[in-house]
Amino acid sequence: MPNNQRYIEIMDTTLRDGEQTSGVSFSASEKLTIAQSLLTEVKVDRIEIASARVSEGEFDAVKKITKWAKTNGMLNRVEVLTFVDGDVSIDWMIKAGAKVANLLTKGSLNHLTHQLKKKPEQHFAEIAEVINLAKKKGIETNVYLEDWSNGMRHSKAYVFQYLDFIVKQPVKRVMLPDTLGILTPVEVYDFISEIVQRYPTTHFDFHGHNDYDLGTANVMEALRAGAHGLHLTVNGMGERAGNAPLASAIAVMNDFMPNIKSSVVEKSLYRISRLVETFSGIRIPANKPVVGENVFTQTAGIHADGDKKNKLYFSDLMPERFGRQRKYALGKTSGKANIENNLAQLGIQLSDADLKKVTQRIIELGDKKEMVTQADLPYIISDILDSNSIQDKVKVENYVLTHSKELRPSVTLRLAVNGETFEEHAQGDGQYDAFMNALKKIYKQKKMELPQLTDYAVRIPPGGKSDALCETIITWSYNNKEFKTRGLDSDQTVSAIKATQKMLNII
Repeated sequence: MPNNQRYIEIMDTTLRDGEQTSGVSFSASEKLTIAQSLLTEVKVDRIEIASARVSEGEFDAVKKITKWAKTNGMLNRVEVLTFVDGDVSIDWMIKAGAKVANLLTKGSLNHLTHQLKKKPEQHFAEIAEVINLAKKKGIETNVYLEDWSNGMRHSKAYVFQYLDFIVKQPVKRVMLPDTLGILTPVEVYDFISEIVQRYPTTHFDFHGHNDYDLGTANVMEALRAGAHGLHLTVNGMGERAGNAPLASAIAVMNDFMPNIKSSVVEKSLYRISRLVETFSGIRIPANKPVVGENVFTQTAGIHADGDKKNKLYFSDLMPERFGRQRKYALGKTSGKANIENNLAQLGIQLSDADLKKVTQRIIELGDKKEMVTQADLPYIISDILDSNSIQDKVKVENYVLTHSKELRPSVTLRLAVNGETFEEHAQGDGQYDAFMNALKKIYKQKKMELPQLTDYAVRIPPGGKSDALCETIITWSYNNKEFKTRGLDSDQTVSAIKATQKMLNII
């Protein structure tokens, strides 16, 4: 580490403050998995994993994590939120195997007066008692000044009275939370600068919330002002609008604050983000910086073209830093360069004529608001090349598919055969079966035989969602020979009908 770089401790509180996200409750096993990943892969300095005295489930989770941490020499990096309650929280911690307490105290006169209904001196005496009890029992203590931000705004004299008291106590860190996420970056800088200058030998952490979407900006100003540590959460999880997000804060530190250093491994941030998304059930917004699905995706064709020409649309925020890849979206704004980039990643080469046809098909799908992914490309290419080799003597001109509760599916089909139009209605065990029954009626009129359907396979690209393109591959037997046709559409029945129309033009 260069001599001019200042090391910043990163404390992740996803498992404690992040779990206060509405609707989120991690199991003990999930907490253990996240804790292991944060400490061994992401390499944060500390993790806050629970609040004391909450529930039996929380107690079991803390026991699992502390047992693992002790075995791996990391017990002093695992922290638990405790309360000013004599030795009740301390004894809970000891039974759970934890060794570091984050003591919640009042950082504003408003909270002290109206919630606890106590005088500062009384509160300080109770805090000192808990800290000394913890020390006697081998527990290390950090202290939170809850509502510190409002305290600095409205009762600064109380905050400094508190700090004058606490810096004389055997505590390792003093933690300054913007509990309601109300501070502006200017206030964060001014308040922390004043405190750090007044107490130069004390370690101060900043704990930011994101109610005004200023979490990351406030983190920057806290560091500029001299804060020694940050509290962050994976995906910015937390109560209300959440906490300052881990991935964004680390990216900002690494790119804009060359005098700051942390131990966090950037390449692990995307993996932990997805892990927490899975366990929490809270989906990551597609446009969330660093970890969102779309943040390294170019949509406009002109941008993809610029990337090929001296990387004109690249920035320092490269996806490879986070174990990700740049993508080029496929849709109505896709240009030739977007599609060529995707084909190159798949190892596919097309002639200029075929590339033009593929581009046109993707634009058509985009106009219909279909989502096209890179995994769809082989299906689209196969569909187009198949279509180009078949002359449309038979055309499905129109159809109406119905599916109603407790009624058999039905189809009304209009088919053109060599310029002659036929229309039939039929029912079936499913919509496609009804379609085939209507088709059989028409071919019976024409005294023509249809092939026998021998196999029917449906494929959706890996990771496909409900609106993903669907490829239907149907195997037919006709005159003792087998052949296959493919259809592609976001609707499974429609893709099967397209495959069937190709069959009608082959026989």
